[in-house]
Parts: sequence; C-alpha cells; structure tokens
Amino acid sequence: MEADDQRQIRVLAQRIAQEKYDLVGLQEVNQGIASPLVEVDGYFQPTEEQQAIRQDNFLFCLTEYLKELGCYYYWNWSYNHIGYDRFHEGIGLLSKTPLIVESHFVSKSSNPADYHTRKVVIGETTVNHEQIVIANAHLSWWRGFDDSFAPEWQTLEEKLKAKSGSLLVIGDFNNDAKKVNEGYDLVTKSPLDLQDAFIAAKKTTGEFTVEESIDGWAQNRSGLRIDYVFAAKTFEIVSYKVVFDDINDAKISDHFGIEVRMD
Repeated sequence: MEADDQRQIRVLAQRIAQEKYDLVGLQEVNQGIASPLVEVDGYFQPTEEQQAIRQDNFLFCLTEYLKELGCYYYWNWSYNHIGYDRFHEGIGLLSKTPLIVESHFVSKSSNPADYHTRKVVIGETTVNHEQIVIANAHLSWWRGFDDSFAPEWQTLEEKLKAKSGSLLVIGDFNNDAKKVNEGYDLVTKSPLDLQDAFIAAKKTTGEFTVEESIDGWAQNRSGLRIDYVFAAKTFEIVSYKVVFDDINDAKISDHFGIEVRMD
C-alpha cells in the first residue's frame, strides 16, 4: 500500500542479506484481495488453515528478491483481516532454519471484515542447536482489562504456556512502554517470565520506534516505544538497535525496525 513498495523491499532485503538475521518478524504485511494467485516453493511453511498467497504478497516479493541476493529464508504469512477495503493484511515470519508454524485468533472477533480481528503466528525452529519458539503479534490498543489488548495478550499467553523451548515474543504491541503502562506491565509481569530486550541489552542504540502521528496514534507528538522484542531470561541480550530510522538505514515505514542480538 506504500507509494514505492519496491524500494521498501530492496532496502529491507539488502539489510537482511547483509546481517544474515536468524529470525525476522513483520507486521501489516499485505496482498491485494483481487491479485492473481502464485505458486510457492518449499521454503514456504504453511499453517493448517493457510490462506492462499497472491502475486503481490509483500513477503512473497521480499523472499523472491532475497533469492536474487543469494539469501534463502523459510517463511510464513498469516492473514488477519481486510485492510483499507482492498488488502488482505497479515503478519509474517522469516527463518534461516525450517519452521513449524501455527496461527491463532487472539481477538474476540474472527471475522476478516472486522479490522479488530487479530491473529498471532507462532513458529518453532532450531537455531544453534537450541529449540526456539517465536510468536509474532500485532496487538490492539489498551482499552481496559476486559477489552482489546488485555484479553488478546492473555489468549496468546495461554497458547505459549503450552510450548517448550526458548521463547521470543515480538511485534507491534500498540502499548507504549512509558505512557500506557497497564499493557506493558501485563507483559513484563507475565508468568512467561520475559525480559524486554531494550531494558536488558548491554548496549542500546536508539529507543523509539514511532516518532510522529500515525494511524491509531493520531494525537501523538513525541517518541513512542510500541514495538518490542521480549525474550526468555535464558537469553543474554547483547545489543538493541533501532534501524530503518534514516540513521541506521533508510526509513521505509511509519514504524522503525528493531535489531536485537542475543546469546
């Protein structure tokens, strides 16, 4: 839906290929509702209820460009809801190693015509002989303990309690670490016992992932930290860096990226 999505793909792919990330999570990954279907190869890791992939799916286009750079990733795309009346909007995972992937509704609504409908995608893989469980989410704003973010988080929390492996929970949480403490506190005080990579990192570069007014934060006039990498406390967080902010690589979205290195 961007004016120059091909530039986004080039900038993003070039950094992924350069840094050789083990895992990448993306939110608001779109494809046109009416675009032609495309045949995917064995690097695509479907869920049981997988939505068909279309020719202009952003993640499909990204992985195809990565192949041109000699960089091959296993990937999944899971559909959340209809966006702007003309897109299938979803979330995606990329992994250097094969994934077992599942997706789950966390919102009360499961109607794709309702923009409140939210899914999370959970991938299981092995990195450096370590079993990793990564959950990628795009959650709702805080509207109290009985609405939106809180029940979504609690549903995700229950799904993850049943998993074994070193846990990563990443994505757009739509809750600012400083300004909307209820949602942030719900995660950091969770029985999943997670650490915020920004707080735990030995070295940090940058902080905020949103710096201005955007969709959903129309009144914002200052920096927000609403995108996160939460990790099991067994991980040692080496560094946290804000990227795609016109300082560490070109800006390609209304949200900046987060790069986290951990042992």
